[in-house]
Amino acid sequence: MITTDLIGSIAGTLTTIAFLPQVLKTYRSRSAKDISLVMFLLFSFGVFLWLLYGIQIQAMPIVISNAVTLALSLSILMMKFWFERKIKRG
Repeated sequence: MITTDLIGSIAGTLTTIAFLPQVLKTYRSRSAKDISLVMFLLFSFGVFLWLLYGIQIQAMPIVISNAVTLALSLSILMMKFWFERKIKRG
């Protein structure tokens, strides 16, 4: 029988890994112009709240997956700001 933590760990791993292709594509292309700033800000804040929730209920699958997802999401946001700033400077 699959335990609740195992299900949570698999779900967290899959949803977290789903961000890797976007991070890699953004980094390689040096462009984030098609990425919605508002969507990623809202998403990052939501993931941050999930992380806090996981910490409060001491659910390691929620904590680990949301900590990694938040790091990946924030890296996309940082690249968006960085690459757009470079374009504006010329």
